[in-house]
Amino acid sequence: MQRELNLVQALNETLDLLLTDDDKILLLGQDIGKNGGVFRVTEKLFHKFGDRRVVDTPLSEAGIVGCAIGLALNGLKPIVEIEFFGFIYPALEQILSHLSRLRMRTQGKYEVPLIIRAPYGAGVRAPELHSESIEALFFQSPGLKVVIPSNPYDAKGLLIAASEGNDPVIFLEPMRIYRSMRHSVPLQRYTVPLGKANIIKQGKDITVICWGAMVWNVVKAAEQLEKSQGISVEIIDLRTLYPFDMDTIQESVRKTQRAVIVHEAPLTGGVGAELAAVIQDRMFGELKSPVKRITGFDVPVPQFSIEDYYLPSADRIIHEINQMLVSLKR
Repeated sequence: MQRELNLVQALNETLDLLLTDDDKILLLGQDIGKNGGVFRVTEKLFHKFGDRRVVDTPLSEAGIVGCAIGLALNGLKPIVEIEFFGFIYPALEQILSHLSRLRMRTQGKYEVPLIIRAPYGAGVRAPELHSESIEALFFQSPGLKVVIPSNPYDAKGLLIAASEGNDPVIFLEPMRIYRSMRHSVPLQRYTVPLGKANIIKQGKDITVICWGAMVWNVVKAAEQLEKSQGISVEIIDLRTLYPFDMDTIQESVRKTQRAVIVHEAPLTGGVGAELAAVIQDRMFGELKSPVKRITGFDVPVPQFSIEDYYLPSADRIIHEINQMLVSLKR
């Protein structure tokens, strides 16, 4: 049975399923209980499963994550909600100094099956620190898996897959698409494998690699490029940033011989820089042009009036791809 669900509904259904199927799983976070979370992703779960499985915590991100690490080390499988990704900074000590290192530190004796969920990204007119795209901080921390779904179907399958493993996972949910789209989502349990990208559109002229809400800006740009100029764009939704699916990237770029990376995080030190470096390193002789990055700017996410300008819009993606192709003809 399939239904049309938005991202919030798909996540809520998935958390309900996980709590039902595995009594080792519990949820922790600020206002996730009686209030159902700031975006209502955990709505009604408190009343169904009680305050020992859906735990309203104090306002202390470091305390929430530190407590969850202890629970995971003792056989439970906590799923933590951070209200906004920008609020995760106080918990970085726990995440980067302990969570990501415990398996290595104990020579494999201890595993930490902990998922940290957080709404992330710009485009929703939120105040400062509510729209951060700092996935590169965790991408560069060995021991963590970093997952960003772009649609409700993938969100359910990826979250279930994350819960079935024993690795700590940073699971980022693009706020911009929480309620702006619906996809068919099976009622039954299924998984989308971590570390496997998805080619959502086949093409022959250029490969565009993206994730999260930016996938849909790229889809819009690709449709316009094909309709107006006959440029055939292949789109890869990375889904898992770390470990990323280099096999799919390499196969696609070998076919098109051109690569563009689109993300909303700042340009400098972003995930796109590593992807570009690996593509150039492995495929330099097969590329018809340097790898291009289309990203946010090297500033904090700005306030409302220029937030749209900060994000890589479909128009900017089209412009940058055209500039790339024009430069090759000179």
